Amino acid sequence: MESAEIRRRWLSFFEERGHTVVPSASLIADDPTLLLVNAGMVPFKPYFLGEEKPPYTRASSVQKCVRTPDIEEVGKTTRHGTFFQMCGNFSFGDYFKEGAIKLAWELLTGSVEHGGYGLEPEKLWITVYQDDDEAEQIWRDVVGVPAERIQRLGKKDNFWSMGVPGPCGPCSEINYDRGPEFGVEGGPAVNDERYVEIWNLVFMQYERGEGTSKEDFEILGDLPSKNIDTGLGLERLAMILQGVQNMYETDTLKVVIDKATELTGVRYGQAHASDVSLRVVADHMRTSVMLIGDGVTPGNEGRGYVLRRIMRRAIRNMRMLGASGPVVGELVDTVIRTMGEQYPELETDRKRIEAVALAEEAAFLKALKGGTNILDTAVTETKAVGGTVLPGDKAFLLHDTWGFPIDLTLEMAAEQGLSVDEDGFRRLMKEQRERAKADARAKKTGHADVSAYREIADTSGATEFVGYTNTEGETTVVGLLVNGVPSPAATEGDEIEVVLDRTPFYAEGGGQIADTGRIRLHSGAVIEVRDVQQPVPGVSVHKGSVQVGEVTVGSTAYATIDVKRRRAIARAHSATHLTHQALRDALGPTAAQAGSENQPGRFRFDFGSPSAVPQTVMTDVEQKINEVLARELDVHAEVMAIDEAKRQGAIAEFGEKYGERVRVVTIGDFSKELCGGTHVHNTAQLGLVKLLGESSIGSGVRRIEALVGVDAYNFLAKEHTVVAQLQELVKGRPEELPEKISGMLAKLKDAEKEIEKFRAEKVLQAAAGLAQGAQDVRGVALVTGQLPDGTSADDLRKLVLDVRGRIPGDRPAVVALFTTANGRPLTVIATNEAARERGLKAGELVRTAAKTLGGGGGGKPDVAQGGGQNPEAIGDAMDAVERLVADTV
Repeated sequence: MESAEIRRRWLSFFEERGHTVVPSASLIADDPTLLLVNAGMVPFKPYFLGEEKPPYTRASSVQKCVRTPDIEEVGKTTRHGTFFQMCGNFSFGDYFKEGAIKLAWELLTGSVEHGGYGLEPEKLWITVYQDDDEAEQIWRDVVGVPAERIQRLGKKDNFWSMGVPGPCGPCSEINYDRGPEFGVEGGPAVNDERYVEIWNLVFMQYERGEGTSKEDFEILGDLPSKNIDTGLGLERLAMILQGVQNMYETDTLKVVIDKATELTGVRYGQAHASDVSLRVVADHMRTSVMLIGDGVTPGNEGRGYVLRRIMRRAIRNMRMLGASGPVVGELVDTVIRTMGEQYPELETDRKRIEAVALAEEAAFLKALKGGTNILDTAVTETKAVGGTVLPGDKAFLLHDTWGFPIDLTLEMAAEQGLSVDEDGFRRLMKEQRERAKADARAKKTGHADVSAYREIADTSGATEFVGYTNTEGETTVVGLLVNGVPSPAATEGDEIEVVLDRTPFYAEGGGQIADTGRIRLHSGAVIEVRDVQQPVPGVSVHKGSVQVGEVTVGSTAYATIDVKRRRAIARAHSATHLTHQALRDALGPTAAQAGSENQPGRFRFDFGSPSAVPQTVMTDVEQKINEVLARELDVHAEVMAIDEAKRQGAIAEFGEKYGERVRVVTIGDFSKELCGGTHVHNTAQLGLVKLLGESSIGSGVRRIEALVGVDAYNFLAKEHTVVAQLQELVKGRPEELPEKISGMLAKLKDAEKEIEKFRAEKVLQAAAGLAQGAQDVRGVALVTGQLPDGTSADDLRKLVLDVRGRIPGDRPAVVALFTTANGRPLTVIATNEAARERGLKAGELVRTAAKTLGGGGGGKPDVAQGGGQNPEAIGDAMDAVERLVADTV
């Protein structure tokens, strides 16, 4: 039975039994504690925690999941994988233990002809929690499983919780006996390789308290409503139904292994090492396609790093198998054709997925060539001094300059018998992040525990947003926090967070920044609002300070936003939609939105593109946008079912979570997008849009920055002034400026070359005199000297080599010259072959000189370079070189 059929039967079975079929959520987790969805119940977590009321009592899904903690074990064992599909059925206060158990048994053992999976009942073994008499009784007396095939296990194996205070409960696992060839008999309590778990039924019936481990926590009591959460691993069931040894031989992975075999000529089963690489390629390429399909792009942080890491591991393993050219295109095609039946959106979005994957492969192949050279040099240097640990700064250089994930450096270093100074690497990474993000450390969700916001929502309901049609209006204060703590009142000067029953203030979201303004209480108190966020769904939290008077919960008030600012933001947001559509028209659907930010009078727009957008295309896009403005198209919004929105061709943003009903913003016949933001009423209100340029912000992702309305006009006015000044300077018309300025720059460049040539000749003129002035140190011709300040490192090196060449080759020679550049001492030292035969190596001489200068250096035995901090010590450094020469020979 193919994987697609296993999935279809699962959903059909539960739909026929009153369950709402819930499509798989995106792998991009809508949960701040998770990077990626790693379990089937994650999308239902708010319902189990009581944060939201479920819209159904029964549900079923097949959820895409990614787990990467054991990524190094992928391929080495046949049980570890990064992507998997979790089939789940859920009950929210509906059926409980008996219902879940009977449904599971019916589906697993039901005949294939009647929609079941047709497993032999005698091969199924059951485990229950050690104290769960009820579950054992149901399995034994209701279902009919013999008592000898039911085993009790402890908390570690058969009790579930989220690891934090909240719902928990015993679980019961269904295991399949694969036969004596997989180990000794005795059930899952004895051998989990032979008796493989395929389905876990979690009975959420208790509330747990704090604890120190998975097994050490207090049970506080029963839940008011008992729930069911089950999970069946689709890949594990496919392994059984397809009669194969492991998940890598199932239909959706074996076909990728076969393609990798075709591309490399390495047969699967030929050798353990190559089998590991083939399994890594199959697993990682499938995971990569699924992540890119859900909008993840390669990067150096968060989800982007996870994707980059697994893609680059797959590509490197293909190289280790013998692939010499690009291979990702064919592997991606294989994955899409294989998984497309289960997830049709992969075929729909094929071009974008391929573009992102191919761009990452091209970038990595380039990085692999340069980075491998850097790594090889670092390994050689480390081993030369007897070291076993690659320095952290080398690992950081590989990561920062060549895009080597630290895990790749660890693997490649281990292959050379070295470990890596991970602490040093992570310290440098931390320092870099702190420098880059010093201005963005404060989280937008405020300082309060989100439970405080949930309590307000439970008591007063969601905040009604009236800002689409009103910029001011009557309201009531229903929640108040002072310094992150719920409070009944606040006084002048307090920093507060206010929740209103209805508000015209737009809360930041969908790329649009929040409104600002004032809330005036009828008592005379005034609140200055600086920001608005939604830390929990539906609750708008207004952040600001009390300017005058006292604010109390229950007070009536009048809320007013900054209208001028809102209108400027609305113009920017509408311009973003126009830019998105114009880009898609120019570049195709691969130019999908990857993020945006709409501020007063300006916006930035991130989109997928494997390479830079030509300036001619940018000019065309800008012209098209402004032509749309001139057409005076009406802008209107409509709320509809998400399926209807998709039928109408509305564009959705990757990573955004949408409900069953969505808001669709339409701009004439030009643009249609799912959007919750505020917009102009007609494109003529934008006035003007000026694209400032585009640049790369990551592999396969570009960013456009632009101005709108008056801001765009002011920019063009300044540009006009600059052009007028240039006209006056070069005495030419505007259209002549590029040619005239280009000519001036060419002349300047020629002049700089002449100056450089003159300086080099002057420096080299000193070579003969320096060579003739060599002093004899125990038979070695030693040349030392200090050149004029400002001599470049390149000129210094040329002179040193020239002087060395003027000394007869049969006479041992050492040339050590020094200079000061930008206030710091610099030295280059060279030795000839006769000197090296007597033990004089340039690298060792440079290290001695550089240490005296307060710095460091190194290089090859024939020529080396170093520097330091103290130019006053150049004389001492020369003496140190002379002493070392004398001592060595």
